[in-house]
Amino acid sequence: MAVGPATSADIAISGLQAEAMRLKVIAQNIANANTSRTPNGQPFRRQQVLLSAAGDELAGVKVEGVMPDLSSGFKELYMPGHPDAGADGMVRLPNVDLPVEMMHMVVASRAYQANAAVLKRHQDMVNTTLELLR
Repeated sequence: MAVGPATSADIAISGLQAEAMRLKVIAQNIANANTSRTPNGQPFRRQQVLLSAAGDELAGVKVEGVMPDLSSGFKELYMPGHPDAGADGMVRLPNVDLPVEMMHMVVASRAYQANAAVLKRHQDMVNTTLELLR
């Protein structure tokens, strides 16, 4: 980003980067919705992107990181023949809820589109200004 006040393009670009990260993490959550065992031996845990304001003034958004969703527990399903089933036949599955992930994907996609529209309008204004100066 620019040193000094952020332009509308800087803000839109930060939004594009943040929403692209959210879409990537959502895709990872969906892809692992049935992963009952990760390298650490536990089911996949849903991930979420932590965003914050990029400064005190209007400066866009910043990705703070990707964090596991610890607020919801793993699902359990009775599947006695599954390799990850416990002695009681229950398999622990990820805390990924596909309808919720799809809703988050639509929201992130629309936010990405909105930031892209802002960036396009900014470029249109720059081009118009250059035309007027010729």
